[in-house]
Amino acid sequence: MSAGKILIVEDEPKIAQLLVDYLERDDFTVSVLHEGTDAVETVKSEVPDFVILDLMLPGKDGLSICREVRQFSNTPILMLTAKVDEIDRLIGLEIGADDYVCKPFSPREIVARVRTILRRVQQVPAPQTDDIVHYREVTLQIDKYECTVSEQRIELTPVEFRLLHGLMERPGRVFSRDQLMDICYADERVVSDRTIDTHIKNLRKKIEPSADRVLVHSIYGVGYKID
Repeated sequence: MSAGKILIVEDEPKIAQLLVDYLERDDFTVSVLHEGTDAVETVKSEVPDFVILDLMLPGKDGLSICREVRQFSNTPILMLTAKVDEIDRLIGLEIGADDYVCKPFSPREIVARVRTILRRVQQVPAPQTDDIVHYREVTLQIDKYECTVSEQRIELTPVEFRLLHGLMERPGRVFSRDQLMDICYADERVVSDRTIDTHIKNLRKKIEPSADRVLVHSIYGVGYKID
């Protein structure tokens, strides 16, 4: 039985094949594209459980692909990049990438991250009541990973969904960035405070235009709350 379908979009054949070997060894079904031109259509047609996406690709770059995929899918995306600059990482997070790995990398690390992210996505968070969490205009259907604001469907990435769910479980409580990182990243990876700030910014852009008022508030020097 397959552990899941993985789409790899990577223009370096040796790197792609190395990932294929390790992922198939772990019982994943893997398909590969060596350029970005058809990546978005392939995600639509194949509906993979996970996408491993190189940043620099011929035909269409990884950021553009990620941005387009996020218009219709919350499929987890792990981006591969040779760029280590924080700005590049934040740009990726802003358009919905779930995680980054910088080249060179260990293929075992990639498999571990894929499994960790899939496990988080597939786990149903503890429900508040009947798998529905509601606060003001916002409703989360936990079992479906669906968010509505004023009855309008809002597409959230898995990280954004977990972040909003954590805030909504305790309205008025101020969460530190460290606490929000624990909510978003159950594998206790090291991420920067700026990463949480970026997720919060993206979350506000998505949910607050449909709400009657500001929902997520920043508390200077402390963290964030929903109120």
